[in-house]
Amino acid sequence: MKSVFVNIGQLVTLNGPSGPRAGAELRELGIITEAAMLIEDDRIVAVGKYAELRSHIEPGMGVVDAEGRCVTPGFVDAHTHLVFAGNRADEFERRIGGATYQEIAAAGGGILRTVKLTREASEDELVVAARRHRDWMLRGGTTTLEAKSGYGLDRETELRMLGVIARLNAEGPVRMVPTLLAAHTVPPEYAGRRDEYVRLVIEEIMPAVAATGLARYCDVFCDDHAFTVEETRAVLTAAKRHGMGLRLHAEQFRSGTGAALAAELGAATADHLETVTDDTLALLRDAGVQPVLLPGSVFALGRTQYPPARKMVEMGLGIVLATDFNPGSSPVASMPFMLSLACLQMGLMPAEALAAATINAAWSLGMGEQVGSLEAGKQADFLIHEFVDYRELAYFIAVPARPRVFIAGTEVTP
Repeated sequence: MKSVFVNIGQLVTLNGPSGPRAGAELRELGIITEAAMLIEDDRIVAVGKYAELRSHIEPGMGVVDAEGRCVTPGFVDAHTHLVFAGNRADEFERRIGGATYQEIAAAGGGILRTVKLTREASEDELVVAARRHRDWMLRGGTTTLEAKSGYGLDRETELRMLGVIARLNAEGPVRMVPTLLAAHTVPPEYAGRRDEYVRLVIEEIMPAVAATGLARYCDVFCDDHAFTVEETRAVLTAAKRHGMGLRLHAEQFRSGTGAALAAELGAATADHLETVTDDTLALLRDAGVQPVLLPGSVFALGRTQYPPARKMVEMGLGIVLATDFNPGSSPVASMPFMLSLACLQMGLMPAEALAAATINAAWSLGMGEQVGSLEAGKQADFLIHEFVDYRELAYFIAVPARPRVFIAGTEVTP
């Protein structure tokens, strides 16, 4: 089926250099005004000025009027904890009252609270909850997302969580990239026996997941209240042997907790990086590791130390923006809100934030040749916004915007 989208006031193609954008490249949005876009089935055939493409419009072709509005690629959310049971609204209240994330975790809350609820939930119950979370994201314009396990911390539940992601991926319409995060924290039954749990992850959980092909990446939470650098090295080295790509929660609360390891092992990403140093950023840049910045977790935890995004851009790193959607530290599902935070709290320009939330995020998931920009041959995943200028995405903060969402050329409504 062929269709043409016309009367596009501002078509933000993100067409440009192949690979993640860094430095000045982040602002190269490839904007076309008075534009049109030709779609055939699930792919983009051509983009350009309407005056140049009008001769390609055939009788019987579906015509969609964008009403002079702005069109961008769909958002690619490269760090989410989509699947979990219950919520932690009571802990949200405790944080407002002054308790820290670490204090709540030490008292048996935090991740372990969600682990208990998730272990008790059936796969069907988890599907219902995760579908609800996905639909929140879809309504805001997220068309591709990464989804982690990590609230099982045993073989059965980790496989169940990854099975939920597989079911939702097959169901569509949002494309999902699955990540094993069994090394999220040490479960209560292994308290005082950390080495045994690390062995369980490496010798039992990981081989079972690898045998099913349910995870494309492996992630580890490397921090003082999670896993040490050496424990993280052991898990990620094993994941590499199993053919998984590597991602890494690093340096969220203290520098020296994992980012250098991400460079050493050639990880795809190092995520969080609120406390990262300039020397470590140089290592990440030289190793081609993309920083995934999660301002939603800084905001939701009431902290003030955001990742040094401006420094990263100046140093030439291919930054990514993501939500870190999860029930504890970032119950935030909106990518447009991430753009606002990135601009207001981290000093990014609107163009840099948009590139980090689309094409750079796609490359961080190994999907840069499929999604993240609007150019011939790519998947037709795009948004028709309610406004005419891409800068309004970050400028209008937390508005209940409802873009028209197209995935694989078809309009979808959650």
